[in-house]
Amino acid sequence: MNVDRMRRIDLWLGTPVCWLLTLWRRLFDRRPVGAAVPRKVLVLKLAEQGSTVLAQDALRAAADRVGRENVYFLLFAENRPILDVLGVVPPGNVVEIKAKGLFGAVVGAVRAILQLRRLGVDTALDLEFFARSSAALAYLSGARWRVGFHPGGGAGRYRGDLLTHRLSFNPYLHTSQTFRLLVDALDHPPDGFPRFESVPPAATTGAAEFRPTPAEVAEVQGLLRARLGRHADARLVLLNANASDLMPLRRWPPDRYAELGRKLLARHPDAAVVFTGAPGEAAAARQLAAAVGSGRAVSLAGDTTLRQLLVLYTLAEVLVTNDSGPAHFATLTGVDVVVLFGPETPRLFAGLGGRTHPLWAGLACSPCINAFNDRASACRDNACMKQIGVGQVFAAATRVLEARRGPVRRAG
Repeated sequence: MNVDRMRRIDLWLGTPVCWLLTLWRRLFDRRPVGAAVPRKVLVLKLAEQGSTVLAQDALRAAADRVGRENVYFLLFAENRPILDVLGVVPPGNVVEIKAKGLFGAVVGAVRAILQLRRLGVDTALDLEFFARSSAALAYLSGARWRVGFHPGGGAGRYRGDLLTHRLSFNPYLHTSQTFRLLVDALDHPPDGFPRFESVPPAATTGAAEFRPTPAEVAEVQGLLRARLGRHADARLVLLNANASDLMPLRRWPPDRYAELGRKLLARHPDAAVVFTGAPGEAAAARQLAAAVGSGRAVSLAGDTTLRQLLVLYTLAEVLVTNDSGPAHFATLTGVDVVVLFGPETPRLFAGLGGRTHPLWAGLACSPCINAFNDRASACRDNACMKQIGVGQVFAAATRVLEARRGPVRRAG
């Protein structure tokens, strides 16, 4: 998925669609709204699997309200794997849009709308911040009550007047709290918003815990033996260099990962470094592993499924990554995660729990990516990431390794 292309489609196609649907609603849609009495809840989170992990509390609150069997989820097909791992939404309740090109995405959206109408969802929770496409889909789903973020008189982007519960986006709350408030909003009169007389719930860690089967553990251990040979039983340090990150501003300079790998192996002779990543990052990750110059440094980028990657996390001591999906996936396991933030802030997006260790330079221009600018920045030189030195990351990873000193932990 090309993020810039999706933003352009959402702007140039989504804006007029929202305008036309708003006109239709005002002229012809006379359905009374009234107090929400949800029975079948649709959750819309089209993209970003990492954010889906942060939505766990909201999903469970929706399930508690109407029953797990009455919670549905709409997303792009490529973002489904982590939702299945969470296990909050029944697999048969997941509605996919296959977003292969503009025409394919439109056809997929029409099919999804027809499916949702057949299902009879009456409530839609739009977890996208200010996307026009999700607001339009929430309305077209046929849901009587539609909860989401509305710009009002603020800085948010136009998305029509398609919501019944129009919340203001609060940039001072953690994302997990923000998502949960969408569910809590159903207890309040729709005509009262954007005033929301409710104390936000505490940001809580997700309840999901990934538990691999013995066969899955043996399979990943086999991959490690094939790559690391006699070092396969070493303490594992994972480096996610994100060489083809969808948001380039979030990248930490790749050569620093190689330098970090060399320093870690020199300091910790009982450790091995494994580079991870998506198939599109495989070549770059192999080059970084080679640049470390040790038999204890290898790459598994592109060689694992999502479940195998999660198994790898259960076998590892520490993961170093920028703010991206893997930083959130890892919170489902017991691995410690050193997360590098730059154009976004850990105050909103850091994984919850004591095993997440964020590093953030906190420059005056950071964060520059937020909900109010479509998460697009005019910056072309991510000084915020470059300000994070190899020494800082090495020190954080070493603190983790020394705190976890002892036999190599193995799942099973």
